[in-house]
Amino acid sequence: MVADIVKPVPFELQPTLAGELLELRPLREEDWPALYAVGADPLIWALHPEPDRWTEPKFRNYFRGAMESGGAFVVIDRRSGQVIGSSRYAGYNEDAREIEIGWTFLARAYWGGEYNQEMKRLMLRHAFRFVERVVFRVGQENARSQRALEKIGAVRVGLAPDVRGGMAVLFEITRERCLLFRESLGVRG
Repeated sequence: MVADIVKPVPFELQPTLAGELLELRPLREEDWPALYAVGADPLIWALHPEPDRWTEPKFRNYFRGAMESGGAFVVIDRRSGQVIGSSRYAGYNEDAREIEIGWTFLARAYWGGEYNQEMKRLMLRHAFRFVERVVFRVGQENARSQRALEKIGAVRVGLAPDVRGGMAVLFEITRERCLLFRESLGVRG
């Protein structure tokens, strides 16, 4: 008798994810005004490889790419109901059991800890239902985002090409490492 081969379930790129602080839901065209109101802050992009993304033409490109990706979220503060940022899944590789999380930004009032950590925790929990490895690409000069990834247990693994043709710092977190890291922090769920 031939054993049945278990095929992985296709990755659900845009679920609605909810935590105590945040709700991540699929990005929609009508989110443009609220998301641009957040993204129009030049200081958000100061360390980013595309530091002028705060301008309307550059942000329209970002928004269009997010919509076309089929994996983008709008991030909402559950207490206020306000749009505070965005993130997305991309580059799902079913054979390698890998996906990327990136294109993330939050309003500056939400920097520095619990909001970004909850967003990544929600996205990682969902991703690890389908994959064994999540990768992140960060601009080489973006020390702030690199530190934020280290805070959630991601490990720097080298350099990799980015979407603009340059090089980015590549981080990864495996399902096993994520579970161990969360246990060491006493995090449940």
